Amino acid sequence: MILMLVVIAILLVVVVWVVGMYNGLVRLRNAVKNAWSQIDVQLKRRHDLIPNLVETAKGYMQHERGTLENVTQARNLAAKASGVGEQAKAETGLSQALSSFFVVAENYPDLKANQNFLALQEELTSTENKIGFARQAYNDQAMQFNNKIEMFPSNIVAGIFNFKAAEFFEIEDAAERAVPKVSFA
Repeated sequence: MILMLVVIAILLVVVVWVVGMYNGLVRLRNAVKNAWSQIDVQLKRRHDLIPNLVETAKGYMQHERGTLENVTQARNLAAKASGVGEQAKAETGLSQALSSFFVVAENYPDLKANQNFLALQEELTSTENKIGFARQAYNDQAMQFNNKIEMFPSNIVAGIFNFKAAEFFEIEDAAERAVPKVSFA
């Protein structure tokens, strides 16, 4: 009788432990999903601002159709991307197209003085910063989740319930990783 109570107590402890581990993994997985949705919100804001910026610039930049088309095309690809890896690649392309756009815009003094353009440019800059912070928060959550599913003993529960590692939002372009060169010469 005592042996049976001990076995039942041990089984009860194991069940409580598995339920606790499972719930912890679910909580972390949902935190990763929430962090990704925060990136998604900022990317939507970015995608919504770009057409307004391009339209404002069109009147001034008659000779820069290629640059404007590249920004529009990159925005459309980024808006259609799905999944962390595909989204990261598309957003890198969009960032490069926007950088080229702003370099070309420097050659148009009337455009640089246009209040709508300046306001949109400031909004886009602010959104880029928010995207950076959201990416960092997402990667932090993904790391916590991945650590949990890879570390013993929670890796046992993760394996039983088929939890998969979260993908990191990484920069794929080596040029974006490079340290910018500052020169006053």
